[in-house]
Amino acid sequence: MSKLVIVESPTKAKTISKFLGKEFKIESSFGHIRDLPKSKMGIDIEKDFEPEYLIPRDKSKHVKELQALAKKADEVILATDEDREGEAIAWHLVHALKLDEKQAKRIVFHEITKTAIEKALENPRHIYLHLVDAQQARRVLDRLVGYELSPFLWTKVKYGLSAGRVQSVAMRLIVEREREIEKFKTQEYWTIEAKLSPNPPTGGKQHEIFGAKLHSIDGAALKKFDIPSKEQGDKIVADLKGAAYTVEEITKKEVKRSPAAPFTTSTLQQEAARKLGMSAKQTMTLAQKLYELGYITYMRTDSVNLAESALTQAQSVISKKYGKDYVGSTRRYKTKSKGAQEAHEGIRPTDLSVEAGNLEGEDLDAKHAKLYDLIWKRTLASQMPEAIFDQTSVDISTGAKYMFRASGQVMKFDGFIKAYMEDRDEDEETDELPEGQLPELSKNQRLALHELAGKQHFTEPPPRFTDASLVKALESYGIGRPSTYAPTISTILERGYVEKEEKKFKPTTIGLLVNDILVEHFPKIVDYEFTAKMEEYLDEIAEGKLKWQPVIKEFYAPFKENLEEKKTSVKKQVQQTNVPCPICGKHMVIKFGRFGQFMACVDYPECKGTKQLPEEEAAEKKIKEENKQIGGACPVCEHGHLVVKKGRFGFFIGCDKYPECKHIEKIEKKTGVKCPQCDRGDLIEKKARKGGRKFWGCNRYPDCEYATWKFPTADGSTEKTEEKKEAAEE
Repeated sequence: MSKLVIVESPTKAKTISKFLGKEFKIESSFGHIRDLPKSKMGIDIEKDFEPEYLIPRDKSKHVKELQALAKKADEVILATDEDREGEAIAWHLVHALKLDEKQAKRIVFHEITKTAIEKALENPRHIYLHLVDAQQARRVLDRLVGYELSPFLWTKVKYGLSAGRVQSVAMRLIVEREREIEKFKTQEYWTIEAKLSPNPPTGGKQHEIFGAKLHSIDGAALKKFDIPSKEQGDKIVADLKGAAYTVEEITKKEVKRSPAAPFTTSTLQQEAARKLGMSAKQTMTLAQKLYELGYITYMRTDSVNLAESALTQAQSVISKKYGKDYVGSTRRYKTKSKGAQEAHEGIRPTDLSVEAGNLEGEDLDAKHAKLYDLIWKRTLASQMPEAIFDQTSVDISTGAKYMFRASGQVMKFDGFIKAYMEDRDEDEETDELPEGQLPELSKNQRLALHELAGKQHFTEPPPRFTDASLVKALESYGIGRPSTYAPTISTILERGYVEKEEKKFKPTTIGLLVNDILVEHFPKIVDYEFTAKMEEYLDEIAEGKLKWQPVIKEFYAPFKENLEEKKTSVKKQVQQTNVPCPICGKHMVIKFGRFGQFMACVDYPECKGTKQLPEEEAAEKKIKEENKQIGGACPVCEHGHLVVKKGRFGFFIGCDKYPECKHIEKIEKKTGVKCPQCDRGDLIEKKARKGGRKFWGCNRYPDCEYATWKFPTADGSTEKTEEKKEAAEE
């Protein structure tokens, strides 16, 4: 053996091994092989924030194996990912394996293909220490905040809580949106809408009836709240009784709509959430696998550029798939993202001739194919012509006072829409005209009125954040980078600071409390501009414009001073409620016990008054309704009765004679869907023993072993392709 190539993952190693000869041995580091210690801070503040790196116990054997292989090799080639994290892993490998820096070579590539690997091997370089410093700075900064601030929350709120430099800012976004929604006051407004047609009819067909809205009164354009009530709407309708409707002005124009740029990490996460219902974490896990198998380019990127070879191939594939009319001129996009870094290309298939149905790999499933298809279509669409629309706007006079307007647009050429159309978030405004064709009209033409009525509307609060809109918000504020969006969202979910309700983020009680403490006492930590500025500093460190230690020092000194002051001045926090104590009548507060939150009297423990939170009461009531055995005799001791209890993992059914009788039963989370396999049992929610991943299975298990990772629907039709017997066995 003469050349040892080290990458991060076994899958990546296996793919690369297909392209290299026998003189190469490809090994995996299994991610980071050195990190800060888990049991202590691991940063020597007095020694200019020097980090202490350790090889974790579970990695020591593997590191020794790599050391032995490195000693035998003539060359050690570090082929970790091309971003800061990958550069840091390569640097740690040099130190952990005690490599001679002249012996170790660094290669980078943004796709795992034979051409890319061979080109990278022809152009080795040294490790870029500026990139390593930027990664170290982020790691040290995050460790300082987390390690110093989390114990403060333990003493002031509840043991086990955590704070983080980026996660706390993301949580603040969600909390502030929730409070916007709570404070929102619905406002009524009305529109006046008419159904009209040419008079006399030009074709005598029903489709010639079209809609128009009141647009202006006395020459002034109507604003949203100019008609605030039914009474005022009715008055306008009455004024228009007997009015003559005449075409006053017709405006026609051709409008072109351009395709979206190729995917970046952020836009891929957003679009996968909108179109495929995937979380940011799920999207990145699937994309990682597609990258490691060589199907897509590197998935952590701010860039929207495409390689010249990809542009050429795109035109060829478009011509074959959609025809020559859909081959546009080559499009080159400019990256808009603030602080765009490292990676050279947008996310695209490495070979556009490979469609989703042709993917091969034992670990690939339908979800990988769907995500690949999304990337494939977006890449092709980015190189296709604009879609062309004819837009028509017709102003309709009713006399001197009131004017209506009808609008419509018709697609003349679908262009890129033939392949792909980007979705929008529900809070995203658009000035696009409604789809629809107006009849042929001419100036001064009389129109017949078929219907005239006021239509009531109400303003709606801003929607809660989804995965897509939260990633978009983080990016727009300059908070985090492509590699941090998904783990940031996962962290605040796992910590219990937010929860998902109908795929939208909602802060929990503890999340609200922690956010309020941080905003009041550590405003800089959760300040949007400050967090974005820190990202800019990290970018400048990566570019060699700044040294990392002074940046950390400038942040840490005032942070530490403020923290020490708050340790003594801030009292233990409780959240007030308006609920009266059932014993003494005083107000109750929310407390945190071994098994979660509960309400207790403000004088607790002197007054023993406690209650469940309203949502807990509702959950218990639902459990009692769905589990008819509650209240019945215990099947084990036959003396006690079955009651609902709550432990550290949630509600369960147990005997009221505990601890004499220790009988317990799990509560089945029913879906209301019949098992599609046996047609006798019901599908219930379960958790896998390994990792706790949620799945759905038949409640007749083990008699029926049907299980699926996918949420079941009433017809059961979508689950049969997703069946996973191993889910029931985990």
